Amino acid sequence: MENETKLSIYRAARTIKRKDNTIYNALRSIYEDSIFVGEISQLWPQLPLVANLRCGLWYNPKFHSTCYFKSTDGHTNNWSFNTSRLNFHIALLAGQKGGCIIVDSTRRGKRFPDSMSKTIPIWTCVLNRSIFNYLNKLSNADASLVKQDSNTGCNSHDWDCSLHLPLWVSETEKAAIEDRLEGWTKDLETSGADIAILASCLKKPLRPLWISQKTVIWINEVPDYDSWDFTPIILVSASSTGGVTQHRTTSEFSWNYIPGAGDDEESWARGLSPNLFWNHAYDLISTGPDVCNQKVADIVEKDRVYRARRGQDAPQITVKPSISESSPCLDPLLCSDLSNITISSSDEERGIFWLGSTNLALGSSQIAAERSSNIDCVLNCDQWPISVHHQEAEAHLHLPIVSSKMDRFSLFNNLSSAVNFAKSNLTKGRTLLICCHDGEDISVCVCLAILISLFNDEGSFDDGKSFSETGITKCEMRRRLVYVCKFAIKARPSRGNLKQVFSFLNSEVTKV
Repeated sequence: MENETKLSIYRAARTIKRKDNTIYNALRSIYEDSIFVGEISQLWPQLPLVANLRCGLWYNPKFHSTCYFKSTDGHTNNWSFNTSRLNFHIALLAGQKGGCIIVDSTRRGKRFPDSMSKTIPIWTCVLNRSIFNYLNKLSNADASLVKQDSNTGCNSHDWDCSLHLPLWVSETEKAAIEDRLEGWTKDLETSGADIAILASCLKKPLRPLWISQKTVIWINEVPDYDSWDFTPIILVSASSTGGVTQHRTTSEFSWNYIPGAGDDEESWARGLSPNLFWNHAYDLISTGPDVCNQKVADIVEKDRVYRARRGQDAPQITVKPSISESSPCLDPLLCSDLSNITISSSDEERGIFWLGSTNLALGSSQIAAERSSNIDCVLNCDQWPISVHHQEAEAHLHLPIVSSKMDRFSLFNNLSSAVNFAKSNLTKGRTLLICCHDGEDISVCVCLAILISLFNDEGSFDDGKSFSETGITKCEMRRRLVYVCKFAIKARPSRGNLKQVFSFLNSEVTKV
């Protein structure tokens, strides 16, 4: 009897949690938080709005760019500065525009995710220190460069290298992070990153600022970012923080607010993407909780059919039908807000990234299917085949590679075929597009293996001569990865896949 009571309590708790975490609650929470994000972006409309992947991408219909700062790099006693996630394009963007606004969110219990509390502050400090060292080297080489120079922005004596953390990070933790800064700065300087271009672009040092829904801002006293003596990286945590579930009601519906609802989208989104959501925001919000599941299923299925007809990745996704078929009206105020939403997609988000003059390019399988007509060869590393415009069989190779979480050796087992395919086509002077599902992980790792195997340090094709003579080290592999990320700004290679690349390259060295 006691066990049955415990079981029923457990089941009841799970039922309540499922009820609170419905897809309607998540989407409605995201929409409510997006209003706050829009208000903050309007305070500094000239500053570009950037989404921290992947959660941040849900909170606005239009972002200028994306970045990838992991919360795990800021976890206590696990602090890290990762050269495979340099996010250099964000520093350059901030330098060009005078700053930027980064959007992210977090679950209940925190005002800011660790990516904003520590990862980004560490990143800004390390970049500032590297620029400071670069400016000092210039001034030592030529004393005249100590004065203001239009090419390097500011002299090194005015450059702030301090670690700026929010007040809720303890002094003990701050001291522990500061002890590691010198080592991280050396890692960046030896990674091959182009500090010179960063120094020429940034006129003032980077510095983070934090804004949440609890932040008080006097609208008539909003400071002009140009007046600050630093380049602001404004960190906006989209969600409201509350210790208890917030039950909210409109004229038509009641729903439960979920802080950080955009997080862990695989567990709730049912195939819906941020882009799909904002394209159908009015319909999804207006349906109400009862039929939202079915509406999402219809939208996802229509998108799947559309992509399948174009030869793109289109896995089947099933959603349990909803009980109710009613579709009541939405609150008129919300209707007017949603009707003004405009959706746009930039070339950066849907483009092909060329790696300098190497004849290598990176992109998603969707891009390869749509825009590969002016590219000589396509190496498709997606699980699913795509239709391409090439008539010759030797101009297209499909290697169905899965992530390291599904198969620890899938990438390793296919790299030899990938390198051979690239070699046979690059030897003929052909251009090669390497693609995978998102163009961010597997294709980046395949490209990295090809770059190391067939190109020298200067990025010139040498048919593997330099690789056979010098081999590979982890430091050299990090340096080449930085080179790839310099051009492919959306690159997010996973640790498991990078380990497979290193193992493959080592095995190739032993053969030589």
